[in-house]
Amino acid sequence: MVVLNWYIYLFSCYMKSRFLNIKKPVLAGVKVTYACNLKCRHCPFWSKQAVSLSFSQVKESFKNLYELGARVVIIEGGEPFLWKDNGYDIKDIVKEARKHFFSVGITTNGTFPLEVDSDVIWVSIDGLKETHDRMRGESFERIMANLENCSHPSVYAHITINSVNWEEVPELVEFISSKVRGITIQFHYPYNGVEDKLFLAFSERRKVLCNLIKMKKGGLPIANSYACLRALKDNRWKCHPWMIVSVDPDGKITQGCYVKNRGEISCEKCGFSAHTEISLAYSGVIESLRVGNTIFGLKRRKRTQAYGRD
Repeated sequence: MVVLNWYIYLFSCYMKSRFLNIKKPVLAGVKVTYACNLKCRHCPFWSKQAVSLSFSQVKESFKNLYELGARVVIIEGGEPFLWKDNGYDIKDIVKEARKHFFSVGITTNGTFPLEVDSDVIWVSIDGLKETHDRMRGESFERIMANLENCSHPSVYAHITINSVNWEEVPELVEFISSKVRGITIQFHYPYNGVEDKLFLAFSERRKVLCNLIKMKKGGLPIANSYACLRALKDNRWKCHPWMIVSVDPDGKITQGCYVKNRGEISCEKCGFSAHTEISLAYSGVIESLRVGNTIFGLKRRKRTQAYGRD
């Protein structure tokens, strides 16, 4: 029933946007806090003032996002497992999110036990031990231990590819493939105040994407679609930024590009595969739609509530 409702909702959004110019977001990202226990070289958020949403703000944000049109939510940080408010913790946020959305995901640096009832968990892993620890701080061994002890059925590794780690990405994919359900990638985006030299030139980007496509064809669990991996080679895909909406820890809601109100937008340098995948899905690429169903657990999710509030 969830899958059917999802397809019906997407079709409704598509028709309204095409013929009535009503452009509702579908995917939401909620940064519940800027606080983080790591200081990753490519991240612009840990260095900000450690502002966090209150639990009442979280609940209000979820209601607002639903009314705007979002039906899938990803809980982000900072590090969301650090979030706490008057006895509430990240488990309470996920429980609240499940009241509103078809699917709930969470991104984490993996340094905390992966005990949360979201539909999907992304763990950021940016290299083998030496490279990962150089990029993110000493955390690789803790992440591996938490993955080993995790019983969640849908944990994905997420690799941010940059000029430091790109050559060892194939080896990393081989290493991590047996420890997670799947692997997703994105490319470092050059935020203001973050090391510009981490941006990967497109000549190298194309090389690593060609390798990833070969590895996916060889059976390794790379979750991004072939269409997405090909599109990222030169960024000639058509972006539909209105499909995404974000909430920052101060409660501000922004519809559009992930970078909007967070940095200078450069479409030419975009490496956000989530934008690529959802835009391709809107453009009618079936494999991108299937990726969404697979990653967000829409085929596995058993829900009792009705989605009759549209």
